[in-house]
Amino acid sequence: MGRGPSIEARKNAVDAQRGKIFTKIVREIGVAARAGGGDPAGNPRLRSAVDKALAVNMSKDAIERAIKKATGELEGVEYEEVRYEGYAPGGVAVIVDCLTDNKVRTVADVRHAFSKFGGNLGTEGSVSFMFKKLGVLSFAGGADEEKITEAAIDAGADDVVVYPEDGAIDVLTSPEAFADVKTAMEAAGLKADIAEVALRADNDSPVAGETAQQVVKLLRWLEDLDDVQSVAHNAELGADAYA
Repeated sequence: MGRGPSIEARKNAVDAQRGKIFTKIVREIGVAARAGGGDPAGNPRLRSAVDKALAVNMSKDAIERAIKKATGELEGVEYEEVRYEGYAPGGVAVIVDCLTDNKVRTVADVRHAFSKFGGNLGTEGSVSFMFKKLGVLSFAGGADEEKITEAAIDAGADDVVVYPEDGAIDVLTSPEAFADVKTAMEAAGLKADIAEVALRADNDSPVAGETAQQVVKLLRWLEDLDDVQSVAHNAELGADAYA
């Protein structure tokens, strides 16, 4: 199973783009509430989006407004979910999930990004078979591995992965069990640094040197697009990729 970006990298990305992160989360809250209702207790996707909002210190008033716009209590814009698949340099598989009110604009922006950095946009299903959707609870290095493993097993997690390079720990669940496992872990005093339902690659594709640097530039460009909610990839990137 491929590893996602490091906890430090994801936290740095949030700090650097907090304004954009707020916009993306508001869209996710809206789509989740429209699809499954405005009560987080009965809507796991909405509950996850609200948790993300609280994690980046979004106000409860802003969260409530986003929900009310989605459920029709306040006027708001409707967004549509779209997914694009393609290849970055070096044959790295990339999946781009978006929420947009203008698909023509969004596909043009995504296609331009792939072209600009030596990749190419593929067809539906061209790379998605390489990924699985998982619940992921990530703990930074130094966390109590034994306690986390025991609590994860008791909570019904599917797997616990420890990364020897930095000691970080991922607790993996099915998307359906994610909320219950997260709640049980927190009840045991174990709050993950990052908790999300995300795509994970079945296997990583190693890239290095200038190719790796181009991959990173493409991923950052995509993540910076307003309509993009998340970017999944199967690149195994070393420190030289960020030079």
